Parts: sequence; C-alpha cells; structure tokens
Amino acid sequence: MTCFDPRKYRRGPVVDLPNRRWPSRVVEQAPIWASVDLRDGNQALLEPMGVAQKRRLWVLLVKLGFKEIEIGFPAASQPDFDFVRWLIEEDKIPEDVTVQVLVQAREDLIRRTFDALEGAPRAIVHLYNSTSPVQRDWVFGQERAGVKAIARQGAEWVLREAQRRPATRWTFQYSPESFTATEPDYAVEVCEAVLEVWQPTPQRPCIVNLPATVEVASPNVFADQVEYFATHISRREAIILSVHTHNDRGGAAAAAELALLAGADRVEGTLLGNGERTGNLDIVTLAMNLYSQGIDPGLDLSDPDEIVRVVEECTGTALHPRHPWVGELVYTAFSGSHQDAIRKCLMRQSPDEPWQVAYLPIDPRDLGRSYQAVIRVNSQSGKGGVAFVMERDFGLNLPRWMQVELARLVQSQSERRGGEMDSESIHRIFMDHFVVDRTPVRLLGYRLDRNGHDVIEARIAGPDGEHRLRGEGEGAMAAFVDAWSGWSGQPVRILDYQEHAIGEGTDAEAIAYVQLELGSQRIAGAAIDRDTVAASLGAVLSALNRGEVRQARAA
Repeated sequence: MTCFDPRKYRRGPVVDLPNRRWPSRVVEQAPIWASVDLRDGNQALLEPMGVAQKRRLWVLLVKLGFKEIEIGFPAASQPDFDFVRWLIEEDKIPEDVTVQVLVQAREDLIRRTFDALEGAPRAIVHLYNSTSPVQRDWVFGQERAGVKAIARQGAEWVLREAQRRPATRWTFQYSPESFTATEPDYAVEVCEAVLEVWQPTPQRPCIVNLPATVEVASPNVFADQVEYFATHISRREAIILSVHTHNDRGGAAAAAELALLAGADRVEGTLLGNGERTGNLDIVTLAMNLYSQGIDPGLDLSDPDEIVRVVEECTGTALHPRHPWVGELVYTAFSGSHQDAIRKCLMRQSPDEPWQVAYLPIDPRDLGRSYQAVIRVNSQSGKGGVAFVMERDFGLNLPRWMQVELARLVQSQSERRGGEMDSESIHRIFMDHFVVDRTPVRLLGYRLDRNGHDVIEARIAGPDGEHRLRGEGEGAMAAFVDAWSGWSGQPVRILDYQEHAIGEGTDAEAIAYVQLELGSQRIAGAAIDRDTVAASLGAVLSALNRGEVRQARAA
C-alpha cells in the first residue's frame, strides 16, 4: 500500500506584494560572491574534509577570485577552529580577501568564535538564529518576542567581543534562519532589533542574509519575499542584502537570480552546489548564467576541469555529466538535426560578432573546452554530425549526397554495436565503403593530352589482367568515363564532382568525391592522391568498383 498522499502538505507561503517591481528589472552586474564551501559544503559531507583538503579548496577559491569566503564554524569543532588559526597564523589570507565564520546566538560560542579570529586583519562574523513558526513553537518553545530577544542578545554579544579586539576590521552579518518560512513582517522586525544594536552606516555597513534554509516555494515567491524585505527594512543604505538559497525544489539558481532582481546585493553558495540535502546554490551556474548574458561574473571560471577535479577530490562527490555549464556532456550533441544546425552555424560564426550558434548558449572554448566533444555520433545522429566529425578530425569536407549515405552506414553500425561511434570508426567506415579504387579494378597509369580537347590513354588492372583504355571529353574525368564506357559497354554519367586539399603546403594531398549514374543506380566514390587528376580518376574507379560489387551481390 502506498503512503504517497499530497493531502498532508500545504502550499508554501506567499507574499501580498501587488506592486512588485522585480519582474520588470534586469540584472546588470554581478553580485558580491561569498563562498560557503568550507563551512556549509563541508558540514554536509559524509566524511568532512581534513586539513589538507580544506587547504587545497581554499587555494582554489582564492584563485577563482572570491573575496569573501566562509571558512568554518570554529566554535562547533576543533578542526574548524584549527583551520581558522592556520590561515591567520600562517598569513594565508590575501589582503583583498575577507574570511567569514558562522556562529549561533549563544554567548559561549560567540566568545570562542572571536578567540579563533584573534589577529585576523578583517573578518565577517555571521550570527544566526531561527525565526520560523515551526522553529519558534516546536523547537524553542518561544513566542515572537522571545525569539527576537535571542537575536538582539546575540547581536550585543557579537558587538561586545568585537569592541574588545579593535585591531581587526569587523563586519557583522545576521541571518534570520528559515527566512523563507518566516512571516515577512516578523523577519523585518527581528532584523530591525539586530540593526538597533549594531548601528550600521553606509561607511560601515552590516550584512543581512536571507537564507532559503529549506526551499519551500517557487523562485518567484522568494523574489517577493526579498523585495518585501528590501522595501520595508530601515537603514537600507547601510545594509548589504545577501541571499543564501538551497536547492530542495531544484530552484536554487533561479531563486538567487530573481533575488538579484528583487534587490539582493550579495549571494552565498558553493562550487557546483555542494551542500545539505539537495545542496546549495551552485555559484558556477549562476555566474555562468550572468556571463551568457554579457555580464562579467568577476570570477575566473575559464578552467572548469580544474574546479571539477578539486571539488570532487576534496568532497568525494562526483559531478553529473549533465551539470549546467561544466558537465562533461553539456556541449555535446547526438541528435542529427542538432548536429547539422551546430555545424552550419559554426561555419558562419565570425569571431568579431556576437555569439549565435544553435544549441550552444556560449562558446565552449570560453571554458577551455574544444570543439572535439561538441558533436558525438551514435545511432541517433545524422549526416550533420558525421560530416562535422569528418571535417573536424580528418579535414574531409564531404558533399551532402555522400554525407547522407555515410550517415546511414554509421547509424547501422552504431545500432549493431550499441553506443557511441568514435571518429576513427567513422573514418574507417568511410574508407572501407567509398575509397575502393584498388579492387577489383585499379589504375596503373595514364597519359593525358590537353590540346583544346582532352584525350586520355589509361592502363587499368582487373581480375582478368591489364587493359588499355582510350577516351575523349571535356576534362580528364569525362575523357576517362568515355574510355570506360567504350571499353566496358556500360553507360556512365557524372552527376556531381567535388575536390579539395587535405591540409596545407606543397605536400598536401587532394581528395576527390564523385557521384556517378550507372544505369538506374547512383553510386558515390572517393579517392586520395597527391596528384589531383589521379585523385579524380581514382574517385571514378571507386564508384565503378562499388557498382560492380553491388551488381555481383544482386546477381
């Protein structure tokens, strides 16, 4: 018997905000980024990071350009305390980076937190207590006034400890934890009590952080909550308004992005979304969202493979191949129609024009990804993907009629084998099926007289020995086809012919593609040679040989 019953759940809270302004706004600049990988991300791990892993992740965060980094909960564990001390005592904090630590509104924990930060040049002390009805009623057994008093008292203890250590430049941060489930007017009321204690100014602002501790509603509701708060709190010019979204409903990035429209100045999150339950906001995703709209994210994300590698090794959590922007497969197309559109757009895309390539929202090269993995071939792929791979990896620009036939051959092989076809396998199919100018008939040599009208004398070798052919026509190929028809009695007509060089320089080879009409059949062939005429004649022979094989099989 199933227990699945939606009747036991209630709709998430909504805000009465009839004059909301955020839907008509656009994001024009990146927010202040605050990484919480070393605290929120770490406390969510089955096996928390050791000192070596924390140090490695710290180095990466600094390298990426984070200026505010939450480094732990030093009052909660000795490893966190020791890591904070190591950063300070070993002078590992760059001058433009401010560390942040989290602490509950308890006197002993606040004192311990400031002890950990002793000697830090700059630091953010992040104070929090939970404010939602379920936390007030079921966890703390407090009325509104009691929970507000906890916040005020915590703020007073933080201020007192900071005043005892004037050498450090302190920034205070307060979070009404479970903000998304808290009544909007009460969230403002609690934060006002904290601001009365701290007395921030535009010159020395404090941070008010609005956490979606649990994501309980859709992103637009969170935006309404943020805008309500931003337009009802006093001292707005003395507040850096921050958000911290979780991904319980899969909307952390969307909620944070809409929160920026609603007035947020700052965003907390982690690399690749590590965190409790379904995780935190993925800062990489949000930063790349902004980048794709022409906004400088202020973070160096040009080497995502390093980010993925370090995060996976430090957290023990593997990245999904479809993860937004940086997953292994996010710039890969298997669909034939998608591949064809990508190939055509890449051929037309100019480096000095805005990026507009179908199915690729950004240029993969911006993230250090080559075009090698953009198009990969399996049984779902079509001519566009096959053509792209042949051109990209082997310099072969196949005519459309050859693309269609080769794609069918590749699809058939992929269906038999199951899974993806690598470029070497595709090239082998091409060579085996189209470049057959050696058997059963091959060209031994030729002499071409071009005195206003082309006359060719060719020597060929077949199963029954060597033969001499002579023919005339407009061009070497037409003369050769005339010679073949006269010798074999088989009518042959050239439907299409293309050729191009493979590579550059005087030693470059030429490849020729030809489509012939043999009776009621259309047969394609190709050949490669340093001599362009030999390549064209070889392509004709390849097609003729394929025609002979078909007739033999039909017989």
